[in-house]
Amino acid sequence: MNTHNYDIEDRIIKLANYIVDTKSTVRGAAKEFGVSKSTVHKDMVSRLNKIDKRLYTEVRGVLDENKKERHIRGGLATKQKYKNMKSK
Repeated sequence: MNTHNYDIEDRIIKLANYIVDTKSTVRGAAKEFGVSKSTVHKDMVSRLNKIDKRLYTEVRGVLDENKKERHIRGGLATKQKYKNMKSK
């Protein structure tokens, strides 16, 4: 295995552990690691399963939960946005 592949696998494992430990969203993990949302999604959905099936299952659970709750987060964000606009 070349160094480049090792770096990618290392990033994938670190991202996965971060998501599981913090229950982070794809967007939050991308921001924390300085990569794109697309990269995080590709790493978690496609690549992680080939590296660590147990960790993939845990991450998938967090991502599925986040997906179920995203409409609530969006509503709260919009509410906060208009509250901030009103107070200015």
